[in-house]
Amino acid sequence: MAAAPAAHSAPGARTAEFVLTLACPERPGIVRAVTGFLADRGFDIVEHQQFDDHVSGNLFLRTAFTGGGSVNRDRAHPESGIGGLDHKLDNNEVELLTADFGATASEFGMEFSFHDGRPKRVLVMVSKFGHCLNDLIFRWRAGSLGAEIAVVVSNHEDLRSMAENAGLPFIHVPVTAGTKPEAEARLLELVAEYDADLVVLARYMQVLSNDLCTSLRGRAINIHHSFLPGFKGAKPYHQAYDRGVKLVGATAHYVTPDLDEGPIIEQEVFRVDHSLDPDALVTVGRDAESQALSRAVKWHCQHRVLLNNTRTVVFR
Repeated sequence: MAAAPAAHSAPGARTAEFVLTLACPERPGIVRAVTGFLADRGFDIVEHQQFDDHVSGNLFLRTAFTGGGSVNRDRAHPESGIGGLDHKLDNNEVELLTADFGATASEFGMEFSFHDGRPKRVLVMVSKFGHCLNDLIFRWRAGSLGAEIAVVVSNHEDLRSMAENAGLPFIHVPVTAGTKPEAEARLLELVAEYDADLVVLARYMQVLSNDLCTSLRGRAINIHHSFLPGFKGAKPYHQAYDRGVKLVGATAHYVTPDLDEGPIIEQEVFRVDHSLDPDALVTVGRDAESQALSRAVKWHCQHRVLLNNTRTVVFR
């Protein structure tokens, strides 16, 4: 497997060592339980955000923390027989934290995850349009994407030079109606081979099968122009021009079997007027697509996006 260039760190960026995300029914004492759990283990909270959804009655929380914490194995797991020793966290930090938090999670009915500070690895899928890929590469190399691009996969050869000039592996996986099952199986092989945490459809112009969408649930992001469902099919910006639209936008969302209807992560919009011809609308639209997609990728990889049924909670 070809190695990608090392990820860059943004100057002055403060990176938390761990992030806890959770969702549970609203009730008193949740924040105290979380902060007390972390304080007891010597951690320092560097960022905390929560949202109380009074419609569904659920609470969503993201807490970033750092420090030389320790896990009291005697208190958390008395059956372990380790008499009150505090074991410094090692390479199994997330596993230890997950195990120790189990009692608290059970008490409050929490669905939760601990995440370490390693950058998420991204597999980018493209076809012939390169604006989103170019933007992702720029932000990755500048250290502002919050993730590491591991590989670029395409059903066409058009963007090979863009990827390889950035030092990224480029893998051509052609797709026809007759070979689509084999192509999707190859994609899943590449996800495993490159240890990809997230699949990004950066204007990948193929509809994924229901089975593949289900396999990638919660770890695949797509971008489309926000004219959907108003202007479907070919040349949506030309259709918009003919209707005299005044807003051009784009939507980044999770991939689901319902085409272009997955939970929305981010949207971008620009005001336009009669002076823009169809080509100018396309240019504005591509800017909107690039910006919305890069923000969605960054927020996902920083564990800022929590699913809330068909919606999302995004802690920016």
